[in-house]
Amino acid sequence: MGKVVLVGIGPGDPAHMTPAAETAISGADVLCGYTLYLDLLRERFPDKETFSTPMRRETERCRRAVELAQAGKNVAMLCSGDAGVYGMAAPVLALSEGTDVEIEVVPGITAALSGAAVLGAPLTNDFCVISLSDHLTPWETIERRLRSAAAGDFSIVLYNPRSKQRPDHLRRACEILLELKSPETVCGWVRNIGREGQEANIVTLSELGNQELDMFCTVFVGASVTRRIGAYMVTPRGYDL
Repeated sequence: MGKVVLVGIGPGDPAHMTPAAETAISGADVLCGYTLYLDLLRERFPDKETFSTPMRRETERCRRAVELAQAGKNVAMLCSGDAGVYGMAAPVLALSEGTDVEIEVVPGITAALSGAAVLGAPLTNDFCVISLSDHLTPWETIERRLRSAAAGDFSIVLYNPRSKQRPDHLRRACEILLELKSPETVCGWVRNIGREGQEANIVTLSELGNQELDMFCTVFVGASVTRRIGAYMVTPRGYDL
């Protein structure tokens, strides 16, 4: 019986991949993952057998990983960021139920953390993470979570802010947040974190909904105490400075 290791590869730059992730990938017989994630690592692991599926065929990918492990292969399931944050850890664990396949989860640096590092320190105090994709979560649930996060005055990280199928989700999210938050709330976004073409910007909440963003962007909405310090977005924790 083989093994499935769920590997968070971080934002994509090899410098941001943990040694544990590197070891897991090196020891695998087969690499499974979304096509983009395999492409990011192809030059470093050119001789590995691979299995990939496009977006919205994640279940097929996870099922195949378990099947390969049942056939005696050691499989590394590659996930961007962390495998347990909007990644494949949960479905692989569910699909492995009732089998003898060994599962291991190797943590990685999720976009909330790598993007925050680019912007400065937007998450120094309590924060929450919300995906704006309603592919697997009803939009009504997303709206409720946005209002709750705003009411709690959390710093908020928004994943999947906009796509061709969801062109208005970020604008709608901003309208909801503006019900409870100041239009001058400091916000920021980062595109292609840790990869070629990385770019970032700091804006206000009133400006955020009109930004030309996409699925490769991670968005940060500050708390009421978040402020801009030079080129950085900073949420203080209350130290006497």
